[in-house]
Amino acid sequence: MENKKRSFFERLTGSMSMEEENLEPKKEHLIKGVKSENGDKKNGNHWIEEENDEAELSVDVYQTPTDIIIQTMVAGVKPEDLELSIARDMITIRGQREESRTIDEDNYFTKELYWGRFSRTISLPAEVEPEEVEATEKHGLLTIKLQKVDKEKKNSVRVRSI
Repeated sequence: MENKKRSFFERLTGSMSMEEENLEPKKEHLIKGVKSENGDKKNGNHWIEEENDEAELSVDVYQTPTDIIIQTMVAGVKPEDLELSIARDMITIRGQREESRTIDEDNYFTKELYWGRFSRTISLPAEVEPEEVEATEKHGLLTIKLQKVDKEKKNSVRVRSI
């Protein structure tokens, strides 16, 4: 049987395409610690882990006349644990949220917080200057300010004789 990668919507909702539904039994996607009808505990987050080792950050991207601004929540992550890779038309944000508590899985009623590696690559709506970036974190909100390339900027060069 061909192992077809599921769409984002199918992974998010736990649904499957009509072809898959006929080929394999339904999988239950419950919250960790909640028991299914037959009494078995199910790991409700395994569909995320099956597809990708890293979670994807949610972001807001907007512009001002001179900048592109990206905001994302990185609560619980130290600034030194964040990595920003910037090109003229793309930015990648990577990091890791460490879980410091050690609680037995059987003691959880609900476990929805994400712990582990995360990343997000964003195609930018305009070219930016990779060297002109300001990144700040306040109360868990990471704000990245990228200066747009000024295509109207002109430079006069004087020709010298050697």
